[in-house]
Amino acid sequence: MRRGGAFGLGLAAFGAVVLTPDALLMRLSGMDGAAMMGWRGLIMGTVMVALWALTSADRRADLAALRSRSGMIVALSQSVNAALFCIGIAVAPVAIVLLGVATVPIFSALFGLALMGERTGRATWVTIAAVSVGITLAVTGGHETGGLNAATVLGAVAGLGVAAALALNFTVLRAQTHLPILLLIGVGAWIAGAAGWAVQGPAAMWEGAVWAMLLTGSVVLPLSFFALSLAARYTPAANVSLLLLLETVLGPLWVWLALGEPITAAMLAGGAIVVGSLGIYLLRARRMAAPPA
Repeated sequence: MRRGGAFGLGLAAFGAVVLTPDALLMRLSGMDGAAMMGWRGLIMGTVMVALWALTSADRRADLAALRSRSGMIVALSQSVNAALFCIGIAVAPVAIVLLGVATVPIFSALFGLALMGERTGRATWVTIAAVSVGITLAVTGGHETGGLNAATVLGAVAGLGVAAALALNFTVLRAQTHLPILLLIGVGAWIAGAAGWAVQGPAAMWEGAVWAMLLTGSVVLPLSFFALSLAARYTPAANVSLLLLLETVLGPLWVWLALGEPITAAMLAGGAIVVGSLGIYLLRARRMAAPPA
C-alpha cells in the first residue's frame, strides 16, 4: 500500500523533534565552528554512507546519481548547510541562528519560482516582509549586551544561509525522487567535515567535549536529516517546513534550561513575529493545497 500524507507528517515531526537538542549539544562541546564542523561532518557522513551501503538496492545507479547535477547540488547544499550552522552557533546566540533557519519555507517558495517557474503570490511576499521585520528586531536588540553587533549579524546571516541550503535540498529531492538521500547527505557531510579538519588541524580537534559531537553526529543528525528529507517525498514541503519550526521554539529553550543562555525580550518579540507569520503562511498554503471535501 502506498504511504500517504500521514506517514510524511509523522516522519517530519519525528525528524524535527530529534533535531531540537542539536544546538545544545554543540554548546556543550565547547568547540569553535571549525572543530564542530569537522566532527559533525566526519561522524554524520560516515553513518549515512554506511547506512546507504547496507541498504542500497543499486549502488552503481546511486553513484551515477551522485555524479549528476542534481546529486551534486544536494551534496553541496548539505555541506554549506553544515558549515554555516556550525559557524553561526559558535559566534551568535542560538535563538538568532534558529530564527534565520526558520525561513526555510520562504526560500522554498523563491526556489520554486526560480527553478520551476512556480508563481510566488502576494501572501509569500507579505510573509517575507513580516519575517524580515522579526529577524531585524531580534538581531538589533537581541544580544545580552544590547544593540546591533557583528556576532548577531553573522548569526542571522548564517541562519539564513542554512535555510536557503535546506530549501534547495528539499526542492531538488522532491523533484528528483530517484536520488539516494543517504548517500548524498553523507557525502555532503563529509565535504564539510574535511573542511573543518583542514582548517582546525588534527591536534586541536580534541579540545572540548568530543562526546557531544559523537552523540549529535551519530544519532541526532542522521536520524533527523534522513527523516526530514524523506518526509518531503510524502507530504508537501510546506508541512515539513511548518514542523521545522519546532526547532526554532525548542532549541533555544533547551540551551536556556541547561546553560542559562539568555533569551531577551527582543528575541522573544522577533521570534513571535517570525514563527507566527510563517505559521499563518504555511497553514494557509496547506489549506489551499488540500482537495475539496
